[in-house]
Amino acid sequence: MTESTDTNLTNPEKSPPEKPPSNLFARITGINTGWIRSLLIPTLALLVALIFGAVFVALTDLEALALLKEDFGGGLRLMAEGVGLAYKALFTGAFGSVYGLSETLFAATPLLLTGLAVALGFRAGLFNIGANGQMLIGGMAALWVALHLNLPGFIHIPLAILAAIIGGALWGGISGLLKAITGAHEVITTIMLNFIAFFLVEYLLTVPVFQEAGKINPISEFVPLSARFPQVFGADYRVSIGLLIAVAAAIFVSWLLFRSSWGFEFRAVGFNPTASRFAGMKVQSLLVLVMGFSGALAGIAGANQVLGFSPYQVTSAFAGTIGFDAIALALLGQSHPVGVVWAALLFGALKAGGRAMQASAQIPLDLVVVIQALIIVFIAAPELVRAIFRVKPPEKEKTQITKGWGG
Repeated sequence: MTESTDTNLTNPEKSPPEKPPSNLFARITGINTGWIRSLLIPTLALLVALIFGAVFVALTDLEALALLKEDFGGGLRLMAEGVGLAYKALFTGAFGSVYGLSETLFAATPLLLTGLAVALGFRAGLFNIGANGQMLIGGMAALWVALHLNLPGFIHIPLAILAAIIGGALWGGISGLLKAITGAHEVITTIMLNFIAFFLVEYLLTVPVFQEAGKINPISEFVPLSARFPQVFGADYRVSIGLLIAVAAAIFVSWLLFRSSWGFEFRAVGFNPTASRFAGMKVQSLLVLVMGFSGALAGIAGANQVLGFSPYQVTSAFAGTIGFDAIALALLGQSHPVGVVWAALLFGALKAGGRAMQASAQIPLDLVVVIQALIIVFIAAPELVRAIFRVKPPEKEKTQITKGWGG
């Protein structure tokens, strides 16, 4: 019941006193909230973002703007038609066909896994910005197993996923260990580890262990058939069993957070690490454990990109910006697994429908990025959303605007 319980990792007397996360951090990330409350403000934020997005679509319609000078009513009708066409294309491109739905699910799969990784960190009061690096290391671990073990698929694929879990967990655990031992802020360490992971992967793809024979650029051998994720809807669609793995991961994270003793301790540390320490919890050990779990989830996302993504050949850019998109995703989902699933589907739909919107309505794909950014802006300003829709705040919640993420 004292700080001596943490002496296995560090001397708590030399550690700086930890503060509970600020009210601002809790309100934005949604730590210690239920799934119904976690969906209310994000849903309203999406609605406001779509309204602002419609305004941007209207203002980019040069023909309608020119018509406003001669026929104001006609110009407004033309703008409304343009907005309707754009949003119809966005929706039908994401959900209007089997192919569109498959593209939405395909885009949502790695986002769901990395979003869960970031959300898990948020629940414990940690800001994991290193999902991209953890994806890269996990993906390379899966690639090594895929290229160098000759096994039947029902063994090869699980082993590759296990390697990704271990690789991502170890890479994520580095930040947790540094925070536990030295107090180094996880934002700084995870950002630095992202760069290390990227350039390490770029180097590894130039050595014979991974590089395709006869190539001079950093690119891997093709993933053998036995290690490729099977397609769920057939060869004509890109959705693989990675989607099923992602859904299983969401169920696991929900169980971990709300049905297990570890999850209770994770949330307790996120709410107040000092009180958790005096309650007998090994806070430093829990920080390492949380970052390990978070990295493992991101590692699975890396395996999905390596083993479930045609043409099944890896470059150093296979993680893209997914790990950074996951931060926005976790914020939108208010750090609850149910909310993260909802947000992953939304972002997947925006990615899939955005291409259709660009093709049929001649709307720049960048508008989808604008809508995503607007969603996050309104998520970060929940009082503004509540004021717009006259939603009463939870009891005893006070607005706090003088402190940042650090509390």
